[in-house]
Amino acid sequence: MTSENYRTVKGDAGMVMSPTGSSTQGSPLTPSTSKPIQELPDELIQAGWAKCWSKRENRPYYFNRFTNQSLWEMPVLGQHDVISDPLGLNAAPASGEGAGDGSLGNGQRKRGPSEEASQGGPNSFKRPKVEIPVTPTTPTIPISPNTPGAKPWNSSSEDKQGQATTPVVYWDLDVQTNAVIKERTTFDYLPPHPEIELQRAQLTTKLRQHYHELCSQREGIEPPRESFNRWLLERKVVDKGVDPLLPSECDPVISPSMFREVMNDIPIRLSRIKYKEEARKLLFKYAEAAKKMIDSRNATPDSRKVVKWNVEDTMNWLRRDHSASKEDYMDRLDHLRKQCGPHVTAVAKDSVEGICSKIYHISTEYVRRIRQAHLNLLKECNITAESPEVQDRLVYCYPVRLSIPSPPQPRVELHFENDIACLRYKGEMVKVNRGHFNKLELLYRYSCIDDPRFEKFLSRVWCLIKRYQVMFGSGVNEGTGLQGALPVPVFEALNKQFGVSFECFASPLNCYFKQFCSAFPDIDGFFGSRGPFLSFSPVSGSFEANPPFCEELMDAMVMHFEELLERSSEPLSFIIFVPEWRDPPTPALTRMEASRFRRHQMTVPAFEHEYRSGSQHICKRSASLHAFCFCRSSLEVIAKSLLIAFHKTL
Repeated sequence: MTSENYRTVKGDAGMVMSPTGSSTQGSPLTPSTSKPIQELPDELIQAGWAKCWSKRENRPYYFNRFTNQSLWEMPVLGQHDVISDPLGLNAAPASGEGAGDGSLGNGQRKRGPSEEASQGGPNSFKRPKVEIPVTPTTPTIPISPNTPGAKPWNSSSEDKQGQATTPVVYWDLDVQTNAVIKERTTFDYLPPHPEIELQRAQLTTKLRQHYHELCSQREGIEPPRESFNRWLLERKVVDKGVDPLLPSECDPVISPSMFREVMNDIPIRLSRIKYKEEARKLLFKYAEAAKKMIDSRNATPDSRKVVKWNVEDTMNWLRRDHSASKEDYMDRLDHLRKQCGPHVTAVAKDSVEGICSKIYHISTEYVRRIRQAHLNLLKECNITAESPEVQDRLVYCYPVRLSIPSPPQPRVELHFENDIACLRYKGEMVKVNRGHFNKLELLYRYSCIDDPRFEKFLSRVWCLIKRYQVMFGSGVNEGTGLQGALPVPVFEALNKQFGVSFECFASPLNCYFKQFCSAFPDIDGFFGSRGPFLSFSPVSGSFEANPPFCEELMDAMVMHFEELLERSSEPLSFIIFVPEWRDPPTPALTRMEASRFRRHQMTVPAFEHEYRSGSQHICKRSASLHAFCFCRSSLEVIAKSLLIAFHKTL
């Protein structure tokens, strides 16, 4: 979720803030027994229990120094220890009222604030809801009718009655929109089809491989992590082409995002350093790589002289100074980068621009192939565009409608493996957990008007999941940061306190409300999307914006916000969540802080905020919420998260 241009080699240490304002360096989850309050029975003390104070939660908890267990409630002797005896074989038989809770007891773990809220804790605004289809009542735009008696896709005759439980959901599809727009015409995107989506997926994967090969052959580096994904996002800001995923009509051809990220890893990729020896090796490797590059490229005599002199000076310093600290090595590396960086960039510029240009032109050719295959398919089905009349009036926002009807859809097979829905087309399987499959069914029921009998539902779900899978890559955890969502309690607070009912950057897979903007109107529109936000022009309403952390996209977002606020004479507000990149500040951040529409701004420090996983639709429920501490991977640092409110009232 970060851009590799805005980070330092040294990084910032995370600070854990106490309620009184004091700071302690280190992990906030480490139990502190500096001030134990011994109000426990002797039996518990002998068993290793101590009563401690949680600075983060501002309340006491209980810590066992033998098992490293942490509990919010006082432990009860006689219940089995789930760590040493997970099956409870040595547990004493429970009796009375507490028998039903014996399985929890000492097995309870400390939860984060958002986990407690999602479990229906005292600070949550609502209890978990049962996923029951509810017919929406959008005042102006008709939507698909509810189909009474329809059998849910995930139900089967083998389901046992005793397994019916109240599921915990991470969305609220009952919230009605307050976003008002001018009625708009249909979109001229070609309707999705599994055959075309499969071809697009294969060509996009091939394009990723080309990018990997070009970086390796021309610069001897691995492609920067997530750089291809951010290239797709940045290109779609300026792309005027016809494909919903791959760029084909961009000006300029050279992507600033891809150029910047590849150049940052030249001559070598800098990693986060923990120890002095690692810092010494990194300084040595950088000096050697800079000298090798300046010798092998067409550099000017002055550039060669400057780089070689600085490299020699660094090597001499490394040989004679063996008492230097880690900070000394990192300071020396910063100095070497400042001296050699401009000259290294100058000799690598043409090569890196060649990589960016080559990838773009291959993408253009792939778009031409996909478009031709799609048009041929529609021609075989005798499908022509329809143009419904549009009146000049204000209406509540409604999902994207396509001007071209969908062709007949092929068969997509569905089966369930435990809690995972598996959809297969021509041997290509996509997976989504049962809860999100139910969510897609609800969104489809609310938003789709051309398929009341759900005959095209499975093929469209397959296309949807395949599209996002291909966009963010198939690597482990690849792309998940670019679609991280805010925790449920944050959405509940935004809705309750500010009337927010709309997400500016979401997808059918990670949205909280049923009205949202997303990247792919051609497929997401069947599941409630209002289209790309940069082409969405609301007149009034309350909106939440948590954009992917791509600099060009964030800058375009802020410009769009200001244009909307300037034009509108109705109440209109945007609450924005962005990273606080200050070294140097991004254009988006500078523009927002200087805007006359800014009403409030606050910063949430590192380790005091969290995002829901971008892979929540395929991971287990227990793993779908985890804190991105933003200071854990190589040079991927977001020290703080910034919240800015734009507001305009009458």
